[in-house]
Amino acid sequence: MSKRILVIEDERNVATFIGKGLREAGHEVFLAYDGPQGLELLAQEEIDLVILDIVLPVMDGRLVAKKIREVGYKNLPIIMLTALGTTENVVEGLDSGADDYLVKPFKFKELLARIRALSRRHVPLEAVNRKLTVSDLELDRDAKTVKRAGNNIKLTSTEFRLLEFFLRNKNRVLSRIDILESVWDINFNLGTNVVDVYVNYLRNKIDRPYGPKLIHTVIGMGYALRESEEHED
Repeated sequence: MSKRILVIEDERNVATFIGKGLREAGHEVFLAYDGPQGLELLAQEEIDLVILDIVLPVMDGRLVAKKIREVGYKNLPIIMLTALGTTENVVEGLDSGADDYLVKPFKFKELLARIRALSRRHVPLEAVNRKLTVSDLELDRDAKTVKRAGNNIKLTSTEFRLLEFFLRNKNRVLSRIDILESVWDINFNLGTNVVDVYVNYLRNKIDRPYGPKLIHTVIGMGYALRESEEHED
C-alpha cells in the first residue's frame, strides 16, 4: 500500500537515494534536511511514516522524535537512521519515540521491509481487546494508559508496546528473539541486551513498587508475564 513518507536526512545524496527508492516502490515522498524543516512539513502534510536521521544540524534527531510525539503524533511510525549501532544507541533512539532503528549502511530492501512491518503494526484491529489485564494491572490500548492497583503508570512508547506484547501473551514464555521480532519488527544482533534493558525498565515501573511481581525470568528460555511464579527456574 502506498504511503506518504517524510524523510528527514541532512546528507542530501542519502536523502535523494532514499527518496528515489521509495518513489520507485510506489510511495509519495517529502524530503527535509533538518529537524525544523521536517516538523514544518509534518504540520503541513498528511504523513503516514517518518524516516529520521539521528545526527542532524540545528536539532538532533532524538529531539525531533520527542517533539513529534509531544505535538500529538503518538502513533505515527518513526524509523530512525544512524551510523551508531550499540545497545545504548538503540535504547536512546527508541526512548526518544522511534518505533524502529536502522543502522547505516543498510540495504534498501531492508528499509522497505521495515516500512511494511510498521504499517502492519499500526493498522487498527477492531477485533482485538482494547483493554488487557492481569492481576491488578490494566493496559488500555485506546487511551494508551497503564494502571496498577489503580495508580497511573507512565511508560515510553517502547515500554508500552513491550507490556502490550506481554499482556497479549500472558502465561506464555517468550524468548528474547520472539520479543525482538514482535515488539520492534526487526532482527537485532543476537548479542544485544536491549530486551533485558527494557524488561528491567518495565519491572522498575510495574513490579518493584507493587506486589506480587508479574514479570518472571525463565532461565535459559526468556520471560513470562503471569501472576504465579509456578514453573519458574
